[in-house]
Amino acid sequence: MLTDDDKKWIASQICGNHLRASLAGYEDRIMARLDKFEATLVTEFRSWALPEKDEARINPSALQTLDLEMEALQGRVDKLENKGS
Repeated sequence: MLTDDDKKWIASQICGNHLRASLAGYEDRIMARLDKFEATLVTEFRSWALPEKDEARINPSALQTLDLEMEALQGRVDKLENKGS
């Protein structure tokens, strides 16, 4: 004959196994949704970031103009710093 403690232990084992199986199912579904979310996020980021990169490659003359302007500004800053010394 089973004691009350035995019955409680058996019930806890059955419920525990059912709970673990249920949680494992939730974990699988959550991981699948996270994988889908990550793939979507990466795809959207790339579609946003790559046109900027392509634009920079397409227009090297704009980059060259910016470089020249930066050099001119750096020259002016150097002159101002030398005057203050």
